[in-house]
Amino acid sequence: MSHKPRLGVFGGAFDPPHIAHLALAQHAMAQFGLQQLRIIPTGDAWHKDHTLTASPHRLSMARLAFEGQSNVVVDDREINRAGATYTYDTLLELKAEHPNDDLFLFIGADQANAFKTWHRWQDILKLATLVVAQRGGAAQWHNVVSPDVQRLDMPSLKVSATDIRAHYAQHTVAQPPFSNWLPASVQHYIEQHSLYRLNR
Repeated sequence: MSHKPRLGVFGGAFDPPHIAHLALAQHAMAQFGLQQLRIIPTGDAWHKDHTLTASPHRLSMARLAFEGQSNVVVDDREINRAGATYTYDTLLELKAEHPNDDLFLFIGADQANAFKTWHRWQDILKLATLVVAQRGGAAQWHNVVSPDVQRLDMPSLKVSATDIRAHYAQHTVAQPPFSNWLPASVQHYIEQHSLYRLNR
């Protein structure tokens, strides 16, 4: 068994960051004994089917969302990187910066289903241990990609950034359970900057 320091990586649009993102970070730290978890908001996401909110807003929201979690650091490298953003490049940089650490890449079940479309996905598996936040359907998936894929056990939370953006666009933010989907600081930021409003 390896006794190297463990560095976790959790990337995504975080548009906006919500309670399921926070839960994943908490369970990742605990289950895998990470020394640190990097939260990495994506820059130019080539695979997204919608226009992302401006990166300074997503970075600010991520910092607000995760500021209370010990050893969880928001990393802005992908937002600052020119051109398309690839997880492979990020892992390569982190490995060069932390050559003695074992890298763990955490992804959700929705990302897992599309993993084989990722840029240099085979090389990602060589750089980091892939960990999937377990939800229905992921069990068969990891056997197709690699038997070394690990599972992150966490509760299934019925919340998505897509739903949150839709609620804001429809001006239904006051209806429950919306207030339970976001950290209060993130909700305040969204309202302060009128994000996700169709008429902004």
